[in-house]
Amino acid sequence: MTDPVSTPKRSSAAGGWGALKSCGKHLLGSRSPLSGARALLKANQPDGFDCPGCAWGDPEHGSSFEFCENGVKAVSWEATDKRTPPKFFARHTVSELRGWSDYALEGEGRLTHPMRYDAASDRYVAVSWDTAFAEIGATLRGLDHPDQAEFYTSGRASNEAAYLYQLFARAYGTNNFPDCSNMCHEASGIGLAHAIGVGKGTVLLEDFEKADAIFVVGQNPGTNHPRMLADLRKAAERGAKVVVFNPVRERGLERFADPQNTVEMLRGASRPIASHYLQPRLGGDMAAFRGIAKAVFAADDAALAAGRPSVLDRAFLASHTEGLAAYRAAADATGWDAIEDQSGLSRAILEEVAEIYITSSKSIATWAMGVTQHRHSVATVREIANLMFLRGNIGRPGAGLCPVRGHSNVQGDRTVGINEKPPAAFLDALEREFGFAAPRRHGHNVLAAIGAMLDGTAKAFIGLGGNFARATPDTALVAKALASCELTVHIATKLNHSHLVPGRVGYVLPCLGRTEIDRNAAGKTQIVTVEDSMSMVHGSGGINKPASKELRSEIAIIAGMAAATVGSDRIDWAAMAEDYDRIRDRIERTVPGFAGYNVRVRRPRGFMLRNLAAERVFETATGRANFSADALPAATEHQVAAGADNTFVLQTFRSHDQYNTTIYGLDDRYRGVYGERRVIFCHPDDLVTLRQSFGERVDVVGLHADGTSRIAEDFRLVPFDMPRGSLAGYYPELNVLVPLSTFGAESDTPTSKSVLVTVCPRTVAAAAA
Repeated sequence: MTDPVSTPKRSSAAGGWGALKSCGKHLLGSRSPLSGARALLKANQPDGFDCPGCAWGDPEHGSSFEFCENGVKAVSWEATDKRTPPKFFARHTVSELRGWSDYALEGEGRLTHPMRYDAASDRYVAVSWDTAFAEIGATLRGLDHPDQAEFYTSGRASNEAAYLYQLFARAYGTNNFPDCSNMCHEASGIGLAHAIGVGKGTVLLEDFEKADAIFVVGQNPGTNHPRMLADLRKAAERGAKVVVFNPVRERGLERFADPQNTVEMLRGASRPIASHYLQPRLGGDMAAFRGIAKAVFAADDAALAAGRPSVLDRAFLASHTEGLAAYRAAADATGWDAIEDQSGLSRAILEEVAEIYITSSKSIATWAMGVTQHRHSVATVREIANLMFLRGNIGRPGAGLCPVRGHSNVQGDRTVGINEKPPAAFLDALEREFGFAAPRRHGHNVLAAIGAMLDGTAKAFIGLGGNFARATPDTALVAKALASCELTVHIATKLNHSHLVPGRVGYVLPCLGRTEIDRNAAGKTQIVTVEDSMSMVHGSGGINKPASKELRSEIAIIAGMAAATVGSDRIDWAAMAEDYDRIRDRIERTVPGFAGYNVRVRRPRGFMLRNLAAERVFETATGRANFSADALPAATEHQVAAGADNTFVLQTFRSHDQYNTTIYGLDDRYRGVYGERRVIFCHPDDLVTLRQSFGERVDVVGLHADGTSRIAEDFRLVPFDMPRGSLAGYYPELNVLVPLSTFGAESDTPTSKSVLVTVCPRTVAAAAA
């Protein structure tokens, strides 16, 4: 009999032989291992392409191997020789394909031809590019108002594609730009803009080489941005403290074996990363950082009373900040009982972390979606910034704030104009440059776009990459929203579930991938650019032969739709699609920081966009870095769940064989799960109780009281090291439980890390449905 509380067998360390074996497996699985391996040698290289995976920065002096395990998966996924041609669609109806898994759909390989949905046969059929552009343009022109169209952007789009896309939509007449940022780091952008005047981080990759302490909050770099592990490990090896805040004990934050270290690989050795690993309750990070700050204030009081120097950076606080007194009052008013209850951490451990912070002259705080997908995420980001301000840890080497973005250009897309609330100065610049009246009314973010499609006020959806139906919350409602449209257009490399809920007119338009050669009619090889999490702008040029002669670049597809919709009298779309240097010239003239764009981006490693906050110049209303004095939430979902029977707080996250909604495989090596995705992780003691009540496999039922039934069916219970009362599992399978109507204050980001649920035996949930 299996021990009911035995934990899954996990890798002893992140990286190592397991990573190398996984790389080989995925290269072979692509059925094009030689071209995939060749491509990897050009990944993140000055004369190659930027990895289509994460947005972690590249070192100034890199090696020939600037890729990680998940970079291998991303490249082999794109460079596969598998194809999804028109004859595939002739064999399968859309209704049939809806029953396929995400993994199976994308496993069919690269799309090869533009396809149009035929409702009579319930199939996609091949169509010419000219026909597609003409019908898309006619349908958009036939809408009652431009605000009836939604222009969605994935973070994999290049700067050039994103700029042309926003220009198309604004020339058409709308600021409706639902964007993948709305679902992940929106709280970071808003919180940091309030705090320091810019919605970006302030550190460079080199700062990780100089920091004395690094606070890693709500992120799992071993899976989501593995190259970060090497930088954290180097920091730990030279004596820096790496303090982790994560409810789930992730292998990648505990130990890392460097696959490029031959001696270490031969010895089967690994090195520790985290010096301290704290497991707060879901939603408890704000309380934890309030407790650390409270302890720092107490230490400062004690130092001054004893005649010792202040532990605060008084000069920085006096010269560069606003609101310290109000924040100190808020910290004083927050009792330790409330901090301990909400965070799930003891006063003693938070005071120990405070001592690390006090004794470190240079500290970095870095975070991801474990922080940003709660109701109070903006307040939590501000709380992290508050702590960094206390000792002047911003605007100097080895210190600063570092939100780690997801997709490789999600930050760049926002920089070049993908923003439903565009600054007036940017719209003024567009008007001067292109000679049209830009729309001024704020547009829709993701949640507003879904609502508009559901109530019929939006009738067209165009997706520049991504998998909108699976990335968003409330899966069934979003599918209904897309299917209600007059027009759906998806620019994509592979088939996904978003394509299977077409509107009355539905198109799937296949594009070149990041790894593929992009030549214009004259034979000139084009490059595009991206911006990483450190505000570095890199050039990217593919090296692989395109998967099909029918493929067009994202830029060419956007230009074709734009010309067919708004015409080319004022804007020569074809000319910009013919030579991307012309797009970069326009960016240079309309977006600050891009002077000399075409020259600077062709230098090795590109160039850095100026970040004024990193220079201690704060473009806020006060002209200073602003403290916030928000109270802790009255109650987090974890506190609500603790007072009810069979009630838990669920967070969704990625498996190790996954990047966003793209499923590379069915394993999660670091968590000990193999060959399946329908699993629910829980504390071993909770697992015993659940198994005794419901058995091995369960349904998970959402508890949000809005009249909508939400059930995720048939999941296996798996024990894991995490706080009691918490559950975790993979998206997109569990997105069905995330309500559209619960979202972050100010950010509108879905609360995917704090979903109230209950657990039922299979038969009970099915009967209730």
